[in-house]
Amino acid sequence: MLAKFYFRNINRFLITLFLTLFSFPALAEINSGDTAWILTSTALVLFMTLPGLALFYAGLVNSKNVVSVLMQHFALACMVSVLWVVIGYSLAFSEGNSWIGGFGNIFMSSISLDTASGSIPESLFATFQMTFAIITPALMIGAFVERIKFSAMLIFLFFWVLIVYVPVTHWVWGGGILSSWGTMDFAGGIVVHATAGTGALITAITLGKRRGFPKSLTPPHSPILTMIGASMLWVGWFGFNAGSALGANTGAGMAMLVTHISAATASLVWMIIEWKRFGKPSLIGIVTGMVAGLATVTPASGYIGVPGALILGFFGGLLCYVAVDFIRGKLKIDDSLDVFAVHGVGGILGTLLVAFLATSTFSGLGLADGQNGMSQFIVQFKAVILTVLWTSVFTYLILKLTSLFVSLRVDEQEEIEGLDLRSHGEKGYHSD
Repeated sequence: MLAKFYFRNINRFLITLFLTLFSFPALAEINSGDTAWILTSTALVLFMTLPGLALFYAGLVNSKNVVSVLMQHFALACMVSVLWVVIGYSLAFSEGNSWIGGFGNIFMSSISLDTASGSIPESLFATFQMTFAIITPALMIGAFVERIKFSAMLIFLFFWVLIVYVPVTHWVWGGGILSSWGTMDFAGGIVVHATAGTGALITAITLGKRRGFPKSLTPPHSPILTMIGASMLWVGWFGFNAGSALGANTGAGMAMLVTHISAATASLVWMIIEWKRFGKPSLIGIVTGMVAGLATVTPASGYIGVPGALILGFFGGLLCYVAVDFIRGKLKIDDSLDVFAVHGVGGILGTLLVAFLATSTFSGLGLADGQNGMSQFIVQFKAVILTVLWTSVFTYLILKLTSLFVSLRVDEQEEIEGLDLRSHGEKGYHSD
């Protein structure tokens, strides 16, 4: 009996010791500093949409449509959050194939208190990625403000997130096809800006122009709101880019620096062009230049040094300005708030130029073994082409599918009176 007693207790001791040692490495992976920074970054990226982007866009529209713009952003953020938890995160980041992830983490069922993603809790990684899934379709709102039906917007962007955003996220960050090619996209030049910009352009063309475009449109009703929103975007973008290092480390510090330098440079470039062309620098112009610089540096932010930031800021401000003129002035496409010209062109430009700016010649961190600037450029170019084609085709198909169930546009009278009262029963401003 005594032998059995000792044997039983020794077994219990050994089992307890084994379980303790087995679980210890998983717990040790969580780094408190990294976790604290990504918690902060997650809040910053959500702050970019609510209220940053919402206010940025709200100031650019007519005063009778300001509530509708704010409502679209808020409702979209709520919808995408739930969609991401239910199935979006699983399809983007669960093990699947080269094109899409699996269903193994529906409702985030595999995430527990102790599961880790690198040095941070997986629950935090999933939330951080959720904020990217929110802001990407929110960027597209700028292409169709003042004329889209609210219900159509919700249906369209629900399916757009599932069919466009989620697969491309898996391709680049979830171990999919673009990842296997060696594509460089640190914080979303392809995943966020190329998809949102291309989707915005296709939507603007499909939906048609606003009444009076381009000659009879009223100017932005509140440059003040737009500047406040732009400033929130600038601050939030530090979480967007530096947070994509997924740790409190030297890479995050450099990403923050180059993000700021690119934004400042592009702002000045846009302001100087406008000042020389029209004789006066505008507030709307300088903050638009800032967004162009931020979009351009995003894919490169974790790979470049300060010289690369100055180059991307300069060319981002210059080429995005030219793109606005070309799309709105020459092509007469009513991409209302220049989403493709700023985000699409900027994101694609940064995605292509990172192949050269990441090299030691420009104080970059270097390319993968066996790659040089030209070979990496070909990889980047192929990735952009695939993303733009995928986004264009499926954006158009989703719009056509949505139109079978609900009209995409508000009726003419609602567009004249404004969407605030007719769609939401509220006004942004009340006179005394």
